Amino acid sequence: MTIGASTLAVAMLLTAFPAHAYVGPGAGLSLLSALWAVLAAILVAVGFVLMWPIRKMMRKRKANRTTAQSSTTESTKHSSS
Repeated sequence: MTIGASTLAVAMLLTAFPAHAYVGPGAGLSLLSALWAVLAAILVAVGFVLMWPIRKMMRKRKANRTTAQSSTTESTKHSSS
């Protein structure tokens, strides 16, 4: 692309012409609410992915703790008999 074509492309991108159209508030609010919904869905998905290893670790610790308590309880029952 030549310098003249590049300059023309940049000038066209930076120049705003009136659209001679009207977008009512209903369409704008619909677009905005859809954007918020997509953003919220992405954030929730990222949150679940980040929380998954933490939840797995907490479940594993709880399982180890209950296993250790049950083995301690069984050993005290056998030793007192």
